[in-house]
Amino acid sequence: MFLIRQAVSDDAPTLLKLAKMVHFINLPADPDIINTKIARSRRSFAGRAESDKEREFMFVLEDTETGNIVGTSTFVAKISWPGHPHTFLQVTKREHYSEDLQTGQIHTTLQLGIDESGPSEIGGLILGPSYRGHKDKLGMQLSLIRFHFLGLHREWFSERILAEMMGPLTPDSRNLLWEYLGRRFINLSFVEADRFSQRSKEFITSLFPKGEVYVSLLPPEARNLLGRVGTETEPAKRLLERLGFKYKGQIDPFDAGPYLEANANDIELVTTTNQCKFAGTDVDITDMGFVSAHDQSGFRALRTEVSLSGNDLSVSKKAAEILKIEPGTSLGFTPLPKSKSAKGKK
Repeated sequence: MFLIRQAVSDDAPTLLKLAKMVHFINLPADPDIINTKIARSRRSFAGRAESDKEREFMFVLEDTETGNIVGTSTFVAKISWPGHPHTFLQVTKREHYSEDLQTGQIHTTLQLGIDESGPSEIGGLILGPSYRGHKDKLGMQLSLIRFHFLGLHREWFSERILAEMMGPLTPDSRNLLWEYLGRRFINLSFVEADRFSQRSKEFITSLFPKGEVYVSLLPPEARNLLGRVGTETEPAKRLLERLGFKYKGQIDPFDAGPYLEANANDIELVTTTNQCKFAGTDVDITDMGFVSAHDQSGFRALRTEVSLSGNDLSVSKKAAEILKIEPGTSLGFTPLPKSKSAKGKK
């Protein structure tokens, strides 16, 4: 089975290896940043974050047979506030028409935007290559666990949820939109600029042009990146769209990947999450879902078969052992559809 739990200090070396596989602003391949994020995450899970600005949650996926960490995902409670903006490029269509020529054109423009309203953001989902395509849909588990957690702790998160989708990169980790646009105003490489934005966004708002930039002035290879995602990110994008996330014309100023967004109250996984009581083991299975325990030992969860009767929830003996729960324990539960193979079983 695969356990989803909060990250701990001993996970840092493995998380660094995972971060080196994919470029993510939420999980840069920097040991100091990763250790800082783990410490912040541990305080956040324990309810001891210094403020909502510090609240960040790192989940890891553990193969219980080997003890290996095979994936991770992140949920940031607040990504902006006054003086610390979330930055994006707004993609707009502008129509121009000449009466004399009796003809016109529609142009796409980009303009730097800032948001200090404090949305929450999901990101940093990485799954080890050998576990991709697994029958247990491990990447989906790492993505959906964040909505289970959101349903249990609505007070820690914003109503508005953003998802940053990674845009396509070249084999040497460059991005062509940044090379042809961003770097003309900010003399840093894509990786340098993205990493520096972990500490401050001031350089973006100070150096990037304030007016509209006409995309037609950029070469086709840069224009074609707007709102696109890399091949490996496409499944995650489709999953979020099925959950109700939508693209509203905002893209990342570094890699041109789209920002998707949704309201928490419109996400079914969030609204169907409830607290239940562990009633025991070895009962007839009726449902499938995420089951979680959250105590002084930390947060841990499984996607597993359950039996639900009113507010009483039962799981298999093996699941109970992995979750380290006793009868009467308060559990979080989010119902999930059973797989087709499971439905076909008697």
